[in-house]
Amino acid sequence: AIDIGTNSVRLLVADTDGVGRAAQIVTIDRRMRITRLGQGVNAGRRLHPDAIGRTLEVLSEYRSALDDLGVQRFRCTATSAARDSINREEFFDPAARILGNAPELLSGEDEARLSFIGATTDVIAPAPYLVVDIGGGSTELIVGTTEPEGLISLDIGCVRITEQFLHADPPAPEELSQALDVVRAHLVDAERAVPGIRSAKTLIGVAGTVTTVAAIELGMVTYDRDRLHHFRLTKSAVEDVFRTLAIETNAQRSHNPGLEPGRVDVIVGGVVVLVAIMRTFGSDEVLVSESDILDGLVKSQTGGTT
Repeated sequence: AIDIGTNSVRLLVADTDGVGRAAQIVTIDRRMRITRLGQGVNAGRRLHPDAIGRTLEVLSEYRSALDDLGVQRFRCTATSAARDSINREEFFDPAARILGNAPELLSGEDEARLSFIGATTDVIAPAPYLVVDIGGGSTELIVGTTEPEGLISLDIGCVRITEQFLHADPPAPEELSQALDVVRAHLVDAERAVPGIRSAKTLIGVAGTVTTVAAIELGMVTYDRDRLHHFRLTKSAVEDVFRTLAIETNAQRSHNPGLEPGRVDVIVGGVVVLVAIMRTFGSDEVLVSESDILDGLVKSQTGGTT
């Protein structure tokens, strides 16, 4: 499975013994590269040529990995940045030549369903769940127990919030306040559209913003998936990380253990979304999941073959 997001492009190669939620996954390879495909998309609704080039370079690397590992079937999907751009074919056409199949353009709802399947598969915690997938351009909120029962995709993400509101280095207090207000307004709309949000007993967070905050809280110098997966990140810890990152410049922020260089300039925008979610819905903690849309894609086992 290949997930082409607004900020990063990720790969999961796995063996699986079936289809759907019950399928068992044995990971062979996981990779993540930050390419910032969504650079400037929020303002101009166009994918930047440099961003396209960076992303195609990573897709070439992943195509080689598929060949080397003998992959028999794969799905490649694109999300928010591609959805929002009017020139996506300038990226999709060369991507299809590299991969052998054009990326699938997921709707926000499809993205949410796949994230829910991946995030909840091996969770041992009270249901129903609220799965939160904070991406670069969008954030998905999904409520359910064994299947999604209510979901919504919101146009708020770490790259989008940063480009819209956080221009100073470090962000000015009024910029942070405005960003929080806008996110809260989106969440109020989400609660009206998905009434079950407040009835969820377990908040599960997936994707780079949540895992990065957890890695910073843990002081994780070297990435360790086992330490991050199902780590319980408290609201007080999230607020502490937010306060620290928000008053640092990009140069200062880059020294935080657990913060990848490619996220330094957008992590505050992502944490704004996470903080607003926990404040709005009264969540005391978020269960970090390293299983996400990639795992959902593998479990789906549909789409193109090599």
